[in-house]
Amino acid sequence: QVQLMESGGGLVQPGGSLRLSCVASGIIFRINTMNWFRQAPGKERELVASITSGGSTNYTDSVKGRFTISRTNAKNTVYLQMNTLNPDDTAVYYCNVGKIWGRGTLVTVSS
Repeated sequence: QVQLMESGGGLVQPGGSLRLSCVASGIIFRINTMNWFRQAPGKERELVASITSGGSTNYTDSVKGRFTISRTNAKNTVYLQMNTLNPDDTAVYYCNVGKIWGRGTLVTVSS
């Protein structure tokens, strides 16, 4: 059974940083492209960042230069380092692989 478990969300002030983690189980982690999505209140879920098995990355325009996706295959873990956060980044962040989703972790950016 494939499972994804996110952690690291919370409340942060504008300009602050958070690092999200997602631990995967039940898959051959190292061969899969891993994704981070987010869904803000009243908005559709959007792809934030992806990282391939080879380490190639892609980001949505609004987070380029601020967010960094990375992975540690030995730990079956994908990370999302988020810097210079602003209120528009407030959302539930989801880890994804294929059709499998984690339960999400809430990030709130507010003063």
